[in-house]
Amino acid sequence: METDLQVENTQLREELQQRDVLIQQLSEELFRLVKGNVAFVPSTTAIAVRDCEQERQRLVEKVAILEAQLLEARSEIAQKEQTIVSLRRQIHELSDRQKALEKTLTEQPQIYRAKFAERMIPVKRKIELLQKENRQLHMELQSLSFCLASRHIGSPYQLPPLSSVSLASRN
Repeated sequence: METDLQVENTQLREELQQRDVLIQQLSEELFRLVKGNVAFVPSTTAIAVRDCEQERQRLVEKVAILEAQLLEARSEIAQKEQTIVSLRRQIHELSDRQKALEKTLTEQPQIYRAKFAERMIPVKRKIELLQKENRQLHMELQSLSFCLASRHIGSPYQLPPLSSVSLASRN
């Protein structure tokens, strides 16, 4: 659009220059004629000069309008270039953010596994302690069962006091 306006502007300027040359030639011819014969002023020359002057004025106005349109087009182009720069900056920022989020997403399973393993440590320790206590209690139970089996079948069962053994093993 801007180049079309510039081409038209250039063409109008050339036409204007041609008209100015014609007007100059006509005015010189008129001056020569008037200088030679004061009473003789052809009406066609005056009309032609007036027409040329009107055409020149019309072309000047048209050039002014085209120059205003050109300035407006340049202003629009500048605004659109600013918008493009702003949008490119936003695209860059958003792509950086997207890369950061993708990286976080790929690291997420590893982070989850590490935190889960970290939380499981106290649970595993508690399970180990319970299993150890269970084995110890099982051994005591077997020992007591063996003691009871070795005693007389007819005698009343008398169990040893377990309160001191049980409390010590549970702590």
